[in-house]
Amino acid sequence: MNYASVGFKRFSRILPLSQPPKRPLTLRDVSDACGVSEMTVSRVLRKRGDVSETTRLRVLAAAKELGYVPNQIAGSLASQRVNLVAVIIPSLSNMVFPEVLNGVNQVLEDTPLQPVVGVTDYMPEKEERVLYEMLSWRPSGVIIAGLEHSDATRAMLKNAGIPVVEIMDVDGRPIDAMVGISHRRAGQEMAKAILKEGYEHIGFMGTKMPLDHRARKRFEGFTEGLAKAGIEIEDRAFYSGGSALAKGREMTQDMLERSPELDFLYYSNDMIGAGGLLYLIDQGIDIPGQIGLAGFNNVELLQGLPRQLATMDACRLEIGQAAARIILNDTLEEPDPDLQTQVTMTPTLSLGDTLRRNRKQ
Repeated sequence: MNYASVGFKRFSRILPLSQPPKRPLTLRDVSDACGVSEMTVSRVLRKRGDVSETTRLRVLAAAKELGYVPNQIAGSLASQRVNLVAVIIPSLSNMVFPEVLNGVNQVLEDTPLQPVVGVTDYMPEKEERVLYEMLSWRPSGVIIAGLEHSDATRAMLKNAGIPVVEIMDVDGRPIDAMVGISHRRAGQEMAKAILKEGYEHIGFMGTKMPLDHRARKRFEGFTEGLAKAGIEIEDRAFYSGGSALAKGREMTQDMLERSPELDFLYYSNDMIGAGGLLYLIDQGIDIPGQIGLAGFNNVELLQGLPRQLATMDACRLEIGQAAARIILNDTLEEPDPDLQTQVTMTPTLSLGDTLRRNRKQ
């Protein structure tokens, strides 16, 4: 089976990407950068032998700036890749990224490639550590969430000498390949849908905004969409922690006690949105007549709620599949030269039962 020939599902725009041939960094590159011998570089990076502290720090600084990662594969395998695909994601505590992993696994299941998962908890410094360890085993490719990384992480990705696919987001410039949706556009589209139904007093609740760049971009797109109609968000609340039903209930109660005039609540994800929905049902509030609600992610687990929450599908399964195909294509004896490596997918807006229709008519 030619896995690279399998088509993408639900994409609106694809762009070819031209890249120079990839070459992994070597000890010579670090040696040339810091002005010491390859043997000295090897001693420092392997923590063996006598090396002065000044030289050690110079070598480590050069290696970090270049993005060099030592090769853990010994002997005859030292110049080869192993059949592992590094998949680096922020979290396993909600239903978003397991669905991405499912897409990756579906494509790689009957191939020699095996995905190996690392979790960063939305922490840039942890992302550096996880990537460093994974690259040291010379995987066949890297799939990593997001487009925002530290300088050290970007250097490692640029100089890994293997295909790198940044996923979930296309609002930025990728290092190599990227597959995802525009979160700014998703926020703008949700704002349009809310305004079309006549809601004017809007509150926003979100999680991990300083670290979750995709949630931040949706919020920015949402506020931009409202601003075009002369409307501002009247209340907002943010918190750090996992996406939880209990937190959604608590935040919704606090916001409505503080701002009882609100007629629409937009949540950065479905889980806290579902908590808000359950709170409003318990309070006997008319949904969507008195207050409308919307979330994001279209989490299948929540389809058993008493009301279907308005939401937007982020194409998680398809993103995982597309990213895996890009990595797989690179390992084939005859790669498909026409396989697209920059893919923008279009999420689907579902009005559910919580976004009133045709209110202005």
